[in-house]
Parts: sequence; structure tokens; C-alpha cells
Amino acid sequence: MRKILRRHHISFKNAFAGLFWALRTQPNFQIHFLSAIAAVWLGMYLGITRTEMLIIIFTILLGLTGEMINTAVESVTDLVTREWRTDAKIAKDVSAGMMLTIAIGALVIAGYIFIPYL
Repeated sequence: MRKILRRHHISFKNAFAGLFWALRTQPNFQIHFLSAIAAVWLGMYLGITRTEMLIIIFTILLGLTGEMINTAVESVTDLVTREWRTDAKIAKDVSAGMMLTIAIGALVIAGYIFIPYL
């Protein structure tokens, strides 16, 4: 049992290290994080419903997760090759496109929820 707990402790330690690394070094992640704080604050200030707040929180988590996946794809692609290659470009472009899709969706959701309260 102690070995299992130790293994999970190490996993959580590594996961938090990755999260904090992204927050310290990735400008886009920092922007999404600050936007998330603003969205939660605005939701509380405007008194949106619990369901609406859950949708906002889920959207925030989707955006932060997408940004981390995008960063991971870019890092692994750079690890594989530093040369310009079509396959590497496609991987990076599709990953960035995923993040753009999430960001546009988040703006639509935020507008749909917040605009009636404003």
C-alpha cells in the first residue's frame, strides 16, 4: 500500500510541476489563466446561475487543457525535429487550430451567458 501511495505522490508532484511550468513559461497559458480568473469573478459579480457557472468553469478547464496539449504537441514536435518538415508543420498547425477552435467556442459561450446580465 505504501508503494502505491508513493507512486501516486510522485505522479501528482510531476503533474503539478507541469502545470506550474506552463503557468510560468507559456504566455498564452498565462493569458487564458488570467481570463479564467476574470470570467469567474464576472460570473460571481453578475450573479449568474450555478449551471451557468459550471458551464463557465468547464469551458475554462477545456481551454487550459487545450493550451497544455498544444504546448506538449509543439514540444514533442521540436524534440523530434528542428528542421522544417511538412509533417511537423501539420502537427503544430492542427494543434494551434484546436486551441483557436476552443478559444472561439469559449468566447461564444461567455457571450451567450454574460451578455444578458450586462
